[in-house]
Amino acid sequence: MKHNNKPNLLYFESWMKGHAIKALKDDNSINLIRENFSRSISKLKKSLSASNGYQLLPSTEINPEFKLNSSLITKMPNLLAACSTGAGYEVINVEDCTEAGIIVCNQSGANSTAVSEHVFGIMISLSKKINIADRKMRVIDRLDRYEVEGQNISTKTIGIIGIGKIGSKVAKIANFFEMEVLAYDPYLSNLEIKNLGAKKVSLSEIATVSDFITLHCPKNSETLKMIEKSFLKKMKKEAYLINTSRGGIVDEDDLYWALNSNLIAGAGIDVWNIEPTPKNNKLLQLENVIATPHCAGMTEQSMIKMGYDAAKQWVEIFRGNRPKNLINPNVWEKYEKRFHKIMGFKPSINSY
Repeated sequence: MKHNNKPNLLYFESWMKGHAIKALKDDNSINLIRENFSRSISKLKKSLSASNGYQLLPSTEINPEFKLNSSLITKMPNLLAACSTGAGYEVINVEDCTEAGIIVCNQSGANSTAVSEHVFGIMISLSKKINIADRKMRVIDRLDRYEVEGQNISTKTIGIIGIGKIGSKVAKIANFFEMEVLAYDPYLSNLEIKNLGAKKVSLSEIATVSDFITLHCPKNSETLKMIEKSFLKKMKKEAYLINTSRGGIVDEDDLYWALNSNLIAGAGIDVWNIEPTPKNNKLLQLENVIATPHCAGMTEQSMIKMGYDAAKQWVEIFRGNRPKNLINPNVWEKYEKRFHKIMGFKPSINSY
């Protein structure tokens, strides 16, 4: 069922390189409100008040003033839903939204292929010392190939922390390489993890037996600085740590200490405490670190898919369907009443 008037969706600056905007304009069921961060909140009163949906930019691109919290919510009385770009939703205060009857969604899984491929690109480069060989050949004449002898990843053990949409795709690729696949995820049963191609183990076992450890969990109070000295001390000396999830889950100072002390073999880092990351970050000075600027999920194909999926999610939300990537399901009763009042019909409890 559709409302007589088109719902209003607010976004700032540019969104998904225009892919989502094109899809929504083709659908023509939603009125798009584009604003700029150069305008102050006081000058955006009309747009904020009229908005039924708010599409937020990633944390590295958004003006902090426009992260969604109770302060901004008070200026958006007709807001029904807020969606983040990608799997992370740290730009949205979920508790404040739940209190206000606003649903929160992410785009988990839209870039899972891109991220999982990035993980294995880093793994293979670290294990076979491709990154080191490349650097040395540029400064050493006639480099002796035995200086950069590497290791196969086949038959090695990979430990996956968080086996959701991205982690499960990593597991699938790892099985192709005939790796032993272990996973730590407190929210999934032994059988559920087994069905995803891995064996459920403790976080401590991930640390002690894995040759490669890769992080695919959200950043929250449970995971903040999850990887610190005590965890790193348990890792094998020949093991590698890879983080493509969120900065802050790994304590950067402790990781530097472990790498500089040769407690572990190396690391691949795509996400950082400070983004964009300054070039004087001490981890960037280490030869056994592969660094990328939070670009694991950014490929031409993933950007198109993320744009299309985001557009589809907004269309379905305003049609009254329950989004698949709902972060705060406990809000539904309050949201249902607000949606009915603002849109003129009741939303469906069923996912599209």
